[in-house]
Amino acid sequence: MINCFFTSDLHGKEDRYEKLFLKIREEKPAAVFLGGDLLPHGYSYKRDVNDFARGFLSDSLRGIKDELKSAYPEVFLILGNDDPRVNEKLIKEIEQVSGVWRYMHMKYNDFRGYRVFGYAMVPPTPFRLKDWEKYDVSRYVDPGCIHPTDGFRSVKPEKNLKYSTIKRDLESLAEGQDLNKSIFLFHSPPYDTSLDRAALDGQYVDHVPLDVHVGSIAIQRFVEERQPLLSLHGHIHESTRLTGRYLEKSGRTLMFNGSTDSRELCLIRFDLENPANHSRELI
Repeated sequence: MINCFFTSDLHGKEDRYEKLFLKIREEKPAAVFLGGDLLPHGYSYKRDVNDFARGFLSDSLRGIKDELKSAYPEVFLILGNDDPRVNEKLIKEIEQVSGVWRYMHMKYNDFRGYRVFGYAMVPPTPFRLKDWEKYDVSRYVDPGCIHPTDGFRSVKPEKNLKYSTIKRDLESLAEGQDLNKSIFLFHSPPYDTSLDRAALDGQYVDHVPLDVHVGSIAIQRFVEERQPLLSLHGHIHESTRLTGRYLEKSGRTLMFNGSTDSRELCLIRFDLENPANHSRELI
């Protein structure tokens, strides 16, 4: 057995992290996957985020590492659309100095015979912060959403956003890869599933009804075509409450939603050698 934890969208809530740290100490999982939106809200309060990342999150994990020694889990993480990208440098610096986590956006790492991939981008949203947004499969944007080329960015974008898509990123990330034993750590869920169901029922923009499914078409198609072993998602907090499901299956791929709109920690446990052995707990 290779027991793992997955959770997402903790948004800097220290009580949720403390519950996660306690479970790591008690159960000693082999790996912990953190699916983005990890930092406190408020992109203008950079010092607060720095204190949180260095003084709380990193220090807490370093303490667990010192305590568990060789039983300390591999921690794989990405950021999310509420995490200003200006803080990416800080996350990478902590990784280099302390080794308490592996930052995974547009990267892959091997782990016990499996390969872990990370990807943080989401399709266009109605929100102003655009650091982690890209066009999905085309330049189409849903009614009420703001183009990735507009809005606010905390850092300069890496590419020409008019021609950059999630679809192309995923093709590049997985090019030439055998995905039979792969785990993909996404922030966005796949489109038109029980994992991307938003509370938009009966809402309109300019007399146009809003689509209640807000996930990524590119991620949906990627999973259908490439069939990774596991696909981990967050972003849409309310979807499990609305659908009653935290799990979707696409062919052989199991897909989990690790977020919640409750005040509790959503903790998904799974056995990497037998992913059908999984559970979800609100703590």
